[in-house]
Amino acid sequence: MSTRRQHDRAFVRTFFTSPTAVEGEDDSAKMVRSAAQLRGMEAPDVWVPDNEDATAPSMRDEGAENVVDVVAEHGADFPGEIHPRVVWHRDSPTTRYQGFQHILQIADPEKGAIEHIDGFVIPEVGGIDDWKKADEFLTVAENEHGLEEGSLAMSVIVESAAAELAMGDLREEIAKPTNNLERLFMLVDGEVDYTKDMRAMTPTGGLPSWPELRHNTSRGASAAGLVAVDGPYDDIRDVEGYNERMTDNRAKGMIGIWSLTPGQVVEANEAPLPPETGSWLIDVDGREVELESVDDLHVYDGDRIELEDTSDGYVLRVDGDELELDEDELREELLDLTEYVPSMDDIVDSMEEFEAAKEAGRGAISMTQAATIVVDGNEIDITKDRMWDEATYQAAMTPISLFQDVYENRPDQHEALAELYGEDVVQRAMNVG
Repeated sequence: MSTRRQHDRAFVRTFFTSPTAVEGEDDSAKMVRSAAQLRGMEAPDVWVPDNEDATAPSMRDEGAENVVDVVAEHGADFPGEIHPRVVWHRDSPTTRYQGFQHILQIADPEKGAIEHIDGFVIPEVGGIDDWKKADEFLTVAENEHGLEEGSLAMSVIVESAAAELAMGDLREEIAKPTNNLERLFMLVDGEVDYTKDMRAMTPTGGLPSWPELRHNTSRGASAAGLVAVDGPYDDIRDVEGYNERMTDNRAKGMIGIWSLTPGQVVEANEAPLPPETGSWLIDVDGREVELESVDDLHVYDGDRIELEDTSDGYVLRVDGDELELDEDELREELLDLTEYVPSMDDIVDSMEEFEAAKEAGRGAISMTQAATIVVDGNEIDITKDRMWDEATYQAAMTPISLFQDVYENRPDQHEALAELYGEDVVQRAMNVG
């Protein structure tokens, strides 16, 4: 038996887990049954029926049965990929065997679920030899059930120092004929167990932020052609903090993040996409503040930056410093303090313009951004010129590639994307590059 798979996605925005069995409920599968029916922006790119940490040990056998039943019933209509998480542990053969039994159960074609399942998530891995054990179990399951070898993706949760170090071995190991590690798909951080493994402590008992782990995971994924995903952000009411974490991650090349609720899924699905409208930011005490757009003006409405028009020029007060400036000097100061965040339309415009210039034989062109900044009622025109060459074009292609990946793989989000950007911008974005 051969099953057609898609393991070539370049981006995953959302990794959403749900317990496979809830104790004390008339329907123990109610959480996975509800998750399987999510659609549009509430539906994740990757749904993870979680038969490990999210499910009590006494319920995991029933959880595996629930995965089979729910995915067999609803999997064909689920718009994202489905990757159940099974139990595993680098130091426990008994746990690994239990996970293997659940893989065999879920992958049985006669049960009707595996045709809708894209792979499995393996937690608590250790060194590279442990990754190979998990890979071998998947190979055995594929052969046991007549599936094409390598058709089931494998993603791992990086929850130990050994797993973190193993990411450095992937480039050498992943193509060896003695394994099927080419099935690897996602590297997902698990900061809670990683903190335990590292024996780390903080004064409050909270988790360290582990920026080094997130950087290393993103680097390991990039080097091996995989997808990096950050771990859970468990303060589900802190939307601002969740978005700040995602912004920091994207600067590391880590687009995906774990989502614990459908609300977090919506935030994480939308956050990496280019904005609908462009905006100007101004640096206030090291923090970027968005200027209010009023008609064609961009207004600073705070009290940390002051601008006074005098008979000899201007007095600019920033962070306690007072500067006496003429108009040209003021314009230079505001250029240093401001940055522009381009909209989807802006990015597409610039890419189209560069593509046209390249076809005409020009290797670089200058792009101009102009704005009128208003501080304390004083209007100052600023202009920024940026040189676009092939490297700039390729960097600008990253958010567009993400959009194209989403559009191609998530037709259930087409309507929402058209409402956000307009159908014309969507089609132009699909045509550049």
